[in-house]
Amino acid sequence: MVKLHRLITVLGGYGARLVGPRPAGETDLRSVAMHDGTEETPATGDVFLAVGVPDPAEAVRLAEAARAAVLVVRTDPETAAELGTVAAGHRIAVLTADPAVSWSQLAEVVYGMVFEGRETESGRGPSDLFALADTVAAAVGAPVTIEDRLCRVISYSSRQHDADPVRHETILGRRVPEAVRELFEKRGVFTHLANSDAPLFVPAAPEHGLRGRMVIAVRAGRELLGSLWVTCDAPLSSTPSRLLCDSAHTVALHLLRSRVSADLERQVESELVIQLLEAGPDPGAVIGKLGLPPGPARVIAVQAHAGGERHAAIMLAFEHATTGFGWSRPGRSALFGAGVYTVLPCGDDPTPAQDWLAELFASLPAHVDATAGIGAPALPAELAASRREAEESLALHSSAPTTPPVCYDESWDRIVLQRLRTAAASGRTPSRGPIADLAGHDAAHGTEYLPTLRAWLLTQGELPSTAQRLDVHPNTVRHRLRRMGEVTALDLDDPQRRLAMMIMLAAADQEAGAPLDNE
Repeated sequence: MVKLHRLITVLGGYGARLVGPRPAGETDLRSVAMHDGTEETPATGDVFLAVGVPDPAEAVRLAEAARAAVLVVRTDPETAAELGTVAAGHRIAVLTADPAVSWSQLAEVVYGMVFEGRETESGRGPSDLFALADTVAAAVGAPVTIEDRLCRVISYSSRQHDADPVRHETILGRRVPEAVRELFEKRGVFTHLANSDAPLFVPAAPEHGLRGRMVIAVRAGRELLGSLWVTCDAPLSSTPSRLLCDSAHTVALHLLRSRVSADLERQVESELVIQLLEAGPDPGAVIGKLGLPPGPARVIAVQAHAGGERHAAIMLAFEHATTGFGWSRPGRSALFGAGVYTVLPCGDDPTPAQDWLAELFASLPAHVDATAGIGAPALPAELAASRREAEESLALHSSAPTTPPVCYDESWDRIVLQRLRTAAASGRTPSRGPIADLAGHDAAHGTEYLPTLRAWLLTQGELPSTAQRLDVHPNTVRHRLRRMGEVTALDLDDPQRRLAMMIMLAAADQEAGAPLDNE
């Protein structure tokens, strides 16, 4: 069973678009019916696949006869517009799919979502892809690797006896080595995969430890899902080459099914992570459901921008953060608010969190700008506090995005000052007093009383050090302090007032001088 809004969202990734009236997204979908012109009695189901029905009115009529809540039609844009008009008088959600996507692929996705959604909640992964890799390897008589669009290994055949060093390194590292990837780029391999469905022979490169390869794109309609690689010393003959083409179509169906399963797993995972971020009940049980160890973890908050497409960049970051099934990832993530939040098992040493972020940032396209904050380690019941720390660290990193991501327990002092600046910007600090008086006098008379006070406080009242900071004579500092006492009541002998002035200086607008924490 799946919700209607989930079906619309997932099929949208394959070119399907909603036309006509907008339905209730929480509708439950429990069954699927496919049109069969040879059957006298129409099948019934919540989702109706109008296979081979060219007429819009007839498609809607058949969907009504099937008592369907959703009609899926594979059609061109003009017919799609007509379908929207016809559907306006009916309570049926109409999804029109790109004709480049085959009915077998659409059916695989729909049946997978409606009937197999629950399997992913128990951790079902793409193990069938390994069996498929073994089947293809046996058919072509050579080792096989299945990779995604980013050259990351999805599955591989167990046949290894004639594998080359690059294959071993690719499998161990779960992705193609960078030097080999650059070689493929120079040879035009990725351009070929993006534009052609024909197999391509990639000659050997002994200097890289690479034997020859046959590669073919794995595609759903016009979308490149990944690639299928065969280790061989010469181009495959006609029969194995034809088997490779057929296998690419089969792999595409499996990848679509895996994507649906991953999408459903993300939904379940996100709901559990949000419970932790919001201090929901029984956090220990939630951690167990997520498959994480019960010890300390850190919350990582990430935001991403790509020009004006902030939402698209966040979705891209989330997809990269959740690539692979839960059992193959160190953390668990959720889309929450305006960012991606990840709970990562990590103790006092923040290095695993920093390494995880470095890998995430490196996987994003060059046009995406990302910032992040890392909360302090926390037990499951304290992860809501780690989330707030991550958000404050993120805000600090956003103010200086060219620096490394901010870790709370390494930068708590800067975060305290950031809080004070935020309070000042919201008008929650006093608007009158010594700091305001001196700032006003500097603005009106061109004096440098506020920088002098800042330097004096930082040097704890040592005149020589204060003068050195300001690059003036100590007598100049004495003179300024006397004149400042005439402008406002400084009371520099009062330690509590000195502390209050230092806090005000840290929180104030720093246009008159350098920030207190960086002086």
